[in-house]
Amino acid sequence: MRLLAAPARLLQNPPVRHLLLPVLLCAAACARAQATVAIDVGHFIEEPGATSARGRPELDFNRELAAEIEFAVRGRGLGTMLIGDDGFMSQLTHRTAAAARADFFLAVHHDSVQRHFLETWEYDRVERLFSDRYSGFSLFVSRKNRSPGRSLTCASAMGEALRRAGFSPSLYHADPIPGENKPFADRRNGVHYYDNLIVLKTARTPAVLLEAGVIVNRDEETNMLSAETRRKIATATAQGLERCLGEGNTRTVPAK
Repeated sequence: MRLLAAPARLLQNPPVRHLLLPVLLCAAACARAQATVAIDVGHFIEEPGATSARGRPELDFNRELAAEIEFAVRGRGLGTMLIGDDGFMSQLTHRTAAAARADFFLAVHHDSVQRHFLETWEYDRVERLFSDRYSGFSLFVSRKNRSPGRSLTCASAMGEALRRAGFSPSLYHADPIPGENKPFADRRNGVHYYDNLIVLKTARTPAVLLEAGVIVNRDEETNMLSAETRRKIATATAQGLERCLGEGNTRTVPAK
């Protein structure tokens, strides 16, 4: 209370009030305008996602990258909340419900390929599955999301930032084959429509799913294990989010 009383007394002094009031009003407006990004760690312990070419579960990759993205997003002056990082949140709708008070939902994943593309090799005396056929990042949005336009704007901004950082979109998710056939929303920046993906269509805010890289690709797996690569992906992702969340009316009203 003493900390609050001191500024109140200062504001009773007209010259001081004249100097301080614009600063205080600006600070209050900035605090209200700060957007919050919910960063969802894809998968959970019982279903850890894809297995990399060398046998590492996707969940481990997702945790590490999500933490790096959170750090980079905060560094851009945006608020964050991390969802699913303990590995126990198995209900996908619980994830989007937990993010209801955020302004944006970002699901962090790493990619695989259709099973018929997988080959076998021996690593560390164990026969493992891999495919070096595809590489690169992908981004997904849903037209069933409450804010499909804003979702696509942010996905495109992230894809553009990733390309400028030296990463390439994978593009193969649009191939007209079983299990893929996800149409392009923005081909240049690697954005696809995935309308029925649960976390995208049930999110109460604009939402994007990022597949950061193809971890069944042996070279790409090695890149994804690099701390430097994670920092570059996180920095580009944060740049894209800062750009899109700073455009127009960024605040969304959570559904009751």
